Amino acid sequence: MAADNGFTPDFSELGRGEWLTALKGLGEEHGFAEPLGKRHAGIFIEDGDTLLVSFETMSGIEALSATRTPMGFDMVRDHGWSSLSVLSHGDTWFRDPRVFGFFDQLLDDGFFDEFERVIFFGTGPCGYAAAAYSVAAPGARALLLQPQATLDPRVTEWDDRFTDMRREDFTSRYGFAPDMIDAAEKVWVLYDPYERLDAMHSALFERGNVDRYRMPFFGGALQTDLRLMDILPKLLLEVADGTLDAARFAAHMRARRDHPPYLRKLLARTDASQRDKLSLMLCRHVTARMNAPRFRRRLAQLEAQKARR
Repeated sequence: MAADNGFTPDFSELGRGEWLTALKGLGEEHGFAEPLGKRHAGIFIEDGDTLLVSFETMSGIEALSATRTPMGFDMVRDHGWSSLSVLSHGDTWFRDPRVFGFFDQLLDDGFFDEFERVIFFGTGPCGYAAAAYSVAAPGARALLLQPQATLDPRVTEWDDRFTDMRREDFTSRYGFAPDMIDAAEKVWVLYDPYERLDAMHSALFERGNVDRYRMPFFGGALQTDLRLMDILPKLLLEVADGTLDAARFAAHMRARRDHPPYLRKLLARTDASQRDKLSLMLCRHVTARMNAPRFRRRLAQLEAQKARR
């Protein structure tokens, strides 16, 4: 049920320039819009006493949101939360003195003290930022999807995905993300254990106030899958209430049984490992419940192979 606040922005028909102007105007109307240099911006929408601080890339918003609006706007519209969207042009890990200063100012102004609950959220590079900047709001909670801990090569030289970012400073202020969550009340980290580098970063977040939940065979785009399964808002609500635990998370993950992208990845995994019996069981299970041409074709191949033996 949508919150009764009339907040229903839809920027899906706007070009990039018009979109940025509209986003800035909406922030100025409902809270504030703060440019943070050439590559970052902060958009605040004030409503309820729960604040979602989301870190997102502009290209990610365009790809994932039907209305081309930040994740926090969904929570404003549907649940009456307030939203602080910190946006970037590209993957910057938000390592920018202007962003440092922005959070310094919010801390000095007591901005986060105005809210009953503060939730930080981000994925990958944005998950790194959500963890790193959560230190500005002691007692906050955070939901992090496959976050990086740092790109400092002295710590994570094994991660060869982002070598162009090694020149950036990950050792100064708001630097090593796992240390920055020490002041958080609770942090949840979601990752696919079969994505080796994501799993290694996840291990660096092991702390007493952290729960780490595995999402095997989902791959490297967890936010996309969670949004398609309509699970992400539910997770955020339970993070806000402090009720997200292993049992609830497992119950949410039952939705993967009807999620074709996950099922295709699972079939690719069983095929790659030449576990034909498992592939056969999977194909039979899927074709019995849904129209799945790829699984039907693979089932015919597997049954033909079995008959020849």
